[in-house]
Amino acid sequence: MIDPEILKQVRRIQVRTRRLVTDLLAGGYTSVFKGSGIEFDEVREFTEGDDIRSVDWNVTARTGRPYVKKFVEERELTLLFLVDTGPSLLYGSQARSPRRGAAELCALLAFAALRSNDKVGLLFCGEGPGTYIPPGKGPTHVMRIVREVLAEPAGRRGGGMAAGVDFLGRVLRRRSILFLVSDFHFPLESLEGPLVRIARRHDVIGAHLLDPRNLDLPRVGLLEMADPETGKRILVDTGSEAVRARWKRDGERHLERVGDLFRRSGADRMVVRLDESPAVPLLRLFRERERRRAG
Repeated sequence: MIDPEILKQVRRIQVRTRRLVTDLLAGGYTSVFKGSGIEFDEVREFTEGDDIRSVDWNVTARTGRPYVKKFVEERELTLLFLVDTGPSLLYGSQARSPRRGAAELCALLAFAALRSNDKVGLLFCGEGPGTYIPPGKGPTHVMRIVREVLAEPAGRRGGGMAAGVDFLGRVLRRRSILFLVSDFHFPLESLEGPLVRIARRHDVIGAHLLDPRNLDLPRVGLLEMADPETGKRILVDTGSEAVRARWKRDGERHLERVGDLFRRSGADRMVVRLDESPAVPLLRLFRERERRRAG
């Protein structure tokens, strides 16, 4: 039985993303994400300026007049979300937890895919690959994707994203767009090899979920914190300027390490702050890709 509270959250996300999907489509979804190839459309008579290499010699021989083959872009795309289910994604300082942020990001992209008649799939990954929902179409399928991201139980620990990437490399037969959705609080070196391999065949984008408190620690005196991955507890003096400065440096270094990992792998990375709409980093990513293409 589906938890009624989960259903309420799904409906709220659906309403919240309805207008944003329009912005996303206008902002470049269909132009930035290209189809996987070209497919035959029709033959037509040769006209001045046509490439001689496109002549269909069989039709030309039958009709006695030159005809050329016309091809169109195969527009249908496949989007696949690899969502981290490590325990650290359940907790955050914002109104939206990292898991809720992941659900809103996936919902926004999934509804945009629905409007463009593209396929969407989902793989959960905690200590290793978990539930896999193969790519599909239609509003019911998209709603299931959003519901599952919200409802999937957290694993005992994360860090298995490398195995999840390898799994997708085996099961995806056609070129796809992969979003790796995580806070990336695990040993990053384990991900580099699998990421390099899968980025050779697929369009890979890291969606780095960022709680702004991981950069800016509020001044609230002594604060006990627990690492959700290990359970280790520490006491932090947030009143100390030196402590807050070191906290900010550590957060910025983590962002840099994740960005460097994706750059070395030939993949893109966007930072999804939990205090802003997921449309903001997506539109920023679209503009950056358009600039690269134009340059």
